Amino acid sequence: MNRINQKVQENKKLLSIYFTAGYPNLNDTVSIIQELEKNGVDMIEIGLPFSDPLADGPTIQESSTQAIENGMTTKLLFEQLKDNRKTVEIPLIIMGYFNPMMQFGVEKFCQQCNEIGIDGLIIPDLPLEEYLSEYQAIFEKYNLKNVFLITPQTTNERILQIDSVSDSFIYMVSSAAVTGSQSGFGTEQMNYFERISNLNLKNPQIIGFGINNKETFEQATSYQKGAIIGSAFIKFITNNAIDKIGEFVQRIRN
Repeated sequence: MNRINQKVQENKKLLSIYFTAGYPNLNDTVSIIQELEKNGVDMIEIGLPFSDPLADGPTIQESSTQAIENGMTTKLLFEQLKDNRKTVEIPLIIMGYFNPMMQFGVEKFCQQCNEIGIDGLIIPDLPLEEYLSEYQAIFEKYNLKNVFLITPQTTNERILQIDSVSDSFIYMVSSAAVTGSQSGFGTEQMNYFERISNLNLKNPQIIGFGINNKETFEQATSYQKGAIIGSAFIKFITNNAIDKIGEFVQRIRN
C-alpha cells in the first residue's frame, strides 16, 4: 500500500510540512526531511522550485527564487533524495508546477520519483481532465498518488468528481488568497470546512494555506483530517538552524 494511504488511515490529526528544496541552503533538503520526521511530522511536501509560482505567497516565492539561485534543479533534487528511504519512513510528496516536470519528461520524472520513494505529487496547474486523458496511466504505473486541490469556489459537482478519481487525500485550500496570507480563520472559512465535511467524501481532506500556529492547526483539523504548514515553516528555517526544527513542531502540537 502507498505510504500516503497508510498514513491517512491512522487515528490522529495529521501535520504535514511544506518546504522548498534547496532552501535555505542547497544541501539542506535531506537534513530538513530527517529533522521533520524525527520530531513527529506525519507527512512532508517537498517544493520543487519554479521561476513563476503563481499560487504561492511572497515567502514561498522568495524561497523558490533563492533555491534556484543556490543551484537547485529537478535532477539535483533526485540525486539528493536517492538514499532518503534508508532513513525516512513517512510519506513524501513533491509539490510543484507542471512545466519543470514536462521539461524533465513526465514518465522519466515519475519513474525517478518511484525509484527514490516519493509517494505522490501535487501539481496545482495540471487540469483534472488533462491528467485523466494524458497522464493517469503513467502515475499509476509508478504508484504515485496525484493530489488534487479544491477551494471555497469549487462547486460541489466538481468536488465530487475530484473525489471520485482521487485515491489518497484532497488538498483543501482554505481561501482564494495566495499562500501564507492568513492570521486566523473566520466564520466564512469555518463554514466552508464544515460544508466539505458534510459531503462525506471518500477521500480525507487536508487543509493548506493560512495555517501557521497551534490555533489555526486546531481550527483546520476540527472538521478535516489534517493541515499543511508552509510559509510559517519557511520563515522559521530562514531565521533558525535546522536542528531547532523540533521547537517549531512542538509549538503546533502542544
